[in-house]
Parts: sequence; C-alpha cells; structure tokens
Amino acid sequence: MADAARRSMTPEEFFDWQLGQDELYELVDGHPVPRHRMMTGASMQHDRATVNIIVSLGSQLRGTPCRPMTADIAIRTSIKGLRRPDVMVECAPLVPDTYEVREPKLVVEVASPSTTSIDQTRKVEEYKRHPTLAYILLVETLKPQALLYLRAGDAWEIETFEGLEAVVALPAIGAELALTDIYDGLIFPVRRDLAAEEPNA
Repeated sequence: MADAARRSMTPEEFFDWQLGQDELYELVDGHPVPRHRMMTGASMQHDRATVNIIVSLGSQLRGTPCRPMTADIAIRTSIKGLRRPDVMVECAPLVPDTYEVREPKLVVEVASPSTTSIDQTRKVEEYKRHPTLAYILLVETLKPQALLYLRAGDAWEIETFEGLEAVVALPAIGAELALTDIYDGLIFPVRRDLAAEEPNA
C-alpha cells in the first residue's frame, strides 16, 4: 500500500491494483485511499439506512432498465478520481465484468459523523461534474432528514426533506424514497426540550 500511495494512478491502473487488495479503496487525486478510513464512525444506523434504501429502490426498479448498486462499484469523478457512494442507481444496459458505473442517475451518501463534512462539500462538487447524474442525495442518520441536489439544465437545485412523512420524488429513475422507509428500524437520539427546562417566570 505504501508504494501505491506514493505514485499517482489512472483509474485503469487503480482497478488492476484494487483486485489484489483485501478492502475497498477510493482514488483521490490519483492516490488510493481506504474507504474504511473515510468511514470511521459508521454505525449500525448507517448500515440499516443504506440497506433500507437499496431494498426500497430494488423493489421499485425491478423489471425496469434501472438498478441499484452498492459501494463495490465506483463512479469516476475526474481523470484521476473514483468514489464509492453508499448507493447508486444506473439506468443503462448491464455491462458485465466492469468495476465502475457508466451512466449513473442517482448517488446516495448516508452520513456518518466523520464523513458529513466531505460528503456535503468535496464529494458533492465531484459528483456534480458527472454528465449523466440527475440526483445527489445526502441522508442523515441522527434525525429524519435528507438533502437532494437535482440537476436543472446546467445548474443544480437543492431540496430539503424533514420528518418521517416526507417523500423524495425521483422521477428521472421512476422511483421515490419515503423517509419512513429509509429510517425503518432506526432509533434517533432523544432531543432535549430546552423550553421545557426553563424555569417559570
């Protein structure tokens, strides 16, 4: 790993190198970075939300040209950059024996305490550069909230969804994600009611 980290790789060289590794890596500015290092702080909450999203999308997209995929498949974000979102959806003929998505429509990043900052800044900007992406969805795990970036021509619009009754519409892939489905089985930290703690005047 030390030798690989010192030299810059192309995505093609990276995929050849990744085959000999025991864990998943991303390619950042031409250098392999262990995905688990970027995921420090990931929890059962993160895993449950990710699985819920895949299950929901999988059932809705069955029989269509679109399909969800896991972080085993990468997305190319630059000439020397590859990321592994928690969930992606591609709507194109299946290409066997490839390690990257060709025509993704949706990427989903499920927040962990250590990744929220990079997911909401650098990664979002990288994903925006991909020509076929229609949606970038950021999902919180400490509260029922999601942030959707949706392509509008040459620009991107942002929508915020809060509360278990909210539903994220994804017409470009013929699906939707209800927050009640995303957060099924998750437990949120109890929020202290500061107003209730204030002494009576």
